[in-house]
Amino acid sequence: MSTVVVAPDSFKGSASAAAIAGALADGWRSVRAADRIVLAPMADGGEGTLDAFAVAVPGAVRRCVRVEGPDGRAVDASWLELPDGSAVVELAETSGIGLLDALAPLDAHTIGFGQAIAAALDSGATRLLLAIGGSASTDAGAGALTALGARLLDAAGRPVLPGNRGLAAVARVDLSGLRALPAGGAHILSDVTSPLLGPTGAAAVFGPQKGASAGDVVSLEEGLARFAAAAGASVDPGVPGAGSARFAAVGAAVDPATPGAGAAGGAGYGLLLWGATLSAGAAAVGEAIGLPASIASADAVLTGEGRFDSQSAAGKVPEYVSGLARAAGVPAYLAAGSIAAEPTGFAVSAELAALAGGSAPAIADPLPWARAAGAALARAHTASH
Repeated sequence: MSTVVVAPDSFKGSASAAAIAGALADGWRSVRAADRIVLAPMADGGEGTLDAFAVAVPGAVRRCVRVEGPDGRAVDASWLELPDGSAVVELAETSGIGLLDALAPLDAHTIGFGQAIAAALDSGATRLLLAIGGSASTDAGAGALTALGARLLDAAGRPVLPGNRGLAAVARVDLSGLRALPAGGAHILSDVTSPLLGPTGAAAVFGPQKGASAGDVVSLEEGLARFAAAAGASVDPGVPGAGSARFAAVGAAVDPATPGAGAAGGAGYGLLLWGATLSAGAAAVGEAIGLPASIASADAVLTGEGRFDSQSAAGKVPEYVSGLARAAGVPAYLAAGSIAAEPTGFAVSAELAALAGGSAPAIADPLPWARAAGAALARAHTASH
């Protein structure tokens, strides 16, 4: 009998991490019924992070909140209160691309995310864990900052419009009214290492995924650059509180080239302006659910994601999990909807699209194919042990 840890990410837009983990486990059991299965659905700071913490942390409580969604419509969302006083707030729940009926690359915003953060602070949160994947917008987190007390003003001193479209008119960024960070700080959970600007930045890389045309990408980049320039000149040493800890990272101290500043349409940059710190999302979730200890006592590990590609090695769940497996000296197995890069670091991999005879059926109904992948990986484990 082997102990097998099943720790996949969600298959974005197709199935949750919990559903995929269950299907992989069912498939494995169909071949190796005597094995002990440990389910550990994962996330990396994107969609499903709140769920992963809710499952993993005893005593975690969901708190409902109604916020302004990325297109201005009201959204019923939630944040998670942890027993130690921390709050987990997920951008995908409040300002995520899945909340849009139609993509809005220039106008979508992160106001709701900031409102949810404010609600957690109002409830007495002593530390913030901010999961920022799945964004609908490219507003550099400006919407969230305004919900937390910042003001973005045009040349006439009027508030600018929400979204990146408004950034094009920003002349001054007033951060003097920003709410204080909680005592335990604010920690950004993200797997993205992109800078704010440039060919690998928020607009160029992620703008097209949010509906931006080539011309829109140019406009988005200009808006981000204008906001960064205005924010860099925003701290007046004479402003009360400008020397305090919550302003330590504000303005010129936040380089737009900082890895992770481009995450979530630049929301990483906006949160850094507030004084938040960057953390690897997968590692933070893994620590919260006790994954290192689980894998250390396992005989095999299954992980996966919807698309395994060249970005998967940059802090995403499969790379993190396989790293833990290597450290523990146990084999790691990969199940992915599609595999577009060499899956180094895994004993064996299984591709749902190949099992299903194409990507379309695998995406439309992934769970039967995840079960098939789990069975295939169990047979491979049996053959090698």
